[in-house]
Parts: sequence; structure tokens; C-alpha cells
Amino acid sequence: MAEENEMSNAVELATELTIAWLSNPNTRASAEEVPGFLRAMHEAVGTLSGGTDIEPVSEASPAQAPAVSVRKSLASKDFIVSMIDGKPYKTLRRHLARHGLTPEQYRERFGLKSDYPMVSESYSNARREMAKKIGLGRKPGMTRPAGAKKPGRKPAEG
Repeated sequence: MAEENEMSNAVELATELTIAWLSNPNTRASAEEVPGFLRAMHEAVGTLSGGTDIEPVSEASPAQAPAVSVRKSLASKDFIVSMIDGKPYKTLRRHLARHGLTPEQYRERFGLKSDYPMVSESYSNARREMAKKIGLGRKPGMTRPAGAKKPGRKPAEG
């Protein structure tokens, strides 16, 4: 009887936590994320209450399916479409950080190659041109105006 009461309390607490999470205006959750979150809350509450061998509420959630295909995520040179939420971004680093992921974890999560870009092609080119324009990457004292000839030996006078 006490175990049934603890189980119902854990389910109620997990449900209340999930409702509080969903009522937060800063939470952007899709309907597919809610059951997984509820399961995770139930397991966490059960573990914290001392019942480490609590059975999950339902079967384990399947691997997260990407919002878009790899081809579609890289279709434009102006942005990369996130496989998490399907929205376009010039750079994915901050977006991934908001979701608690590193670029390596993101690539692993969706089975991407290690050279999958985190920055759109046009944004990368714009940054490269800006860096060249302000002289990043040059050694000190090696600045020359564009089109100037390389310094060479002076011809010997004879």
C-alpha cells in the first residue's frame, strides 16, 4: 500500500513539474517532447525519493528524428537549417548551446559527418573577407598595400 502511495506521489509530482515547465513562456516545446520530458521527470523524482528501481511510465523514447533532412539543412548558402527545430540560422553554435549541445554532440545525435558545417557558407565568406580586410593572420611588420610588389634585392650598381 505504501509503495502504491509513493508511486502515485511520484507521478503527481512529475506531472506538476511538467505542467510548470510547459507553463513557462520561455519554454518552446513541441508536442512530441512532452511525453519524453514527463518520463524523465518521473524517473528523476523516483530516483530522488529513494526508489531507484522505479519502472518507467512507458517504453523508452525512440531516437530523436531530425526536423529536416541533411540535404535540406544545407540547401541554402545563406543559412543552415537546424535539425532540432527546423529553423534557419547563420551559425548553429549559440542555438546548440541553448539546447545544451556541443557541435560534436549535435553531429553524433543526428549521425552527421565530422565536417558538417556549423556556419553558413555566405556568413563564413563574409567573416573571412572582414578578417583579411582588417589584417588578421598577418605577421607584424608584414603589411603591404594591395597590389604592391614583394620586396626584393636591389640591383647591384656597377
